[in-house]
Amino acid sequence: MRKAALLYNTLSGRRRERRVADVEIALGVLRNAGVEVSVTATRSAADTTGQTRKAVAEDCEAVFACGGDGTVHDVLQGLVGSSLALGIIPLGTGNALAHDLRLPLSPAAAARAALTAKPRRIAVGQVKYQDFYGKQGSKYFTVALGIGVDAHLFYKLSPLLKLRLGMGAYYAQATRLWLTHKMDYFSVELPEKDGRQTHQTEVSQFLAVRIRDFGGPLHELAPGASLGRDDLRLVLFHTHSRLAYFSYVMRGFFGMKWKIKGIELVDSAEATCRPLANGQESTRILVQADGELLGTLPADISMVPDAVTLLVPEPHAT
Repeated sequence: MRKAALLYNTLSGRRRERRVADVEIALGVLRNAGVEVSVTATRSAADTTGQTRKAVAEDCEAVFACGGDGTVHDVLQGLVGSSLALGIIPLGTGNALAHDLRLPLSPAAAARAALTAKPRRIAVGQVKYQDFYGKQGSKYFTVALGIGVDAHLFYKLSPLLKLRLGMGAYYAQATRLWLTHKMDYFSVELPEKDGRQTHQTEVSQFLAVRIRDFGGPLHELAPGASLGRDDLRLVLFHTHSRLAYFSYVMRGFFGMKWKIKGIELVDSAEATCRPLANGQESTRILVQADGELLGTLPADISMVPDAVTLLVPEPHAT
């Protein structure tokens, strides 16, 4: 690696007072290894994507996303289809992708790991959705996409509470939603194995998962999910039972392989989600990807093979 761009989010994570120092530490490791690195603070999602595309145009070999999964998500939008590698310096709150890659969580160790990492070409998910202005949007994702209750989590989550409590804010909001949120059903259309026909089902929550280990107490959200695959591990909640939701989370917490009645895991490279044809407002069903609130149904989910190069520290089995 001779030339790279380092983009850092000044707002992610709980160590904002140390953000510049952490970035300088990672920057020092890379420059001491002979890498020519430009460093830029990001100001918005669109800004981050634009800065990434600028790095592509300037013939960088890698772009380092310094922040959490949201920062990685924004960088990803400008990288898909290019030959640049994506490196991660985890400085966010959850850092789910970093946990799955078994990246060190200190900036110096993460930068050193990137220098010896193996570039690996992976597929990414793509979702086409309706934004909050009624227009069609499209985003790529590497961690997970969620439609339903979990998207409301990011809609309702207070940035100030997240800053003060970190992951505790997620758990507190998730508990409140579990107790109070009305779980509306919507339609999911999936292809049959022969690829010529489709079948429909109704769910109250839809997850399309790409990684195995989310870190923290949840760990494995969708057993069998992996970045090494070219499809998605889907979790279909055919129930509005709060006990079933809670049992599924506890299954991940304890690392058990319980089968929960009304919750199904399937593999698919695509899915289509629509409001039910009963007058239900689509604005009530929200869509999120990689923890970023995007918009509402309808949504079309698919896979983009051979999409991006990821710097994966060794050893790592996908």
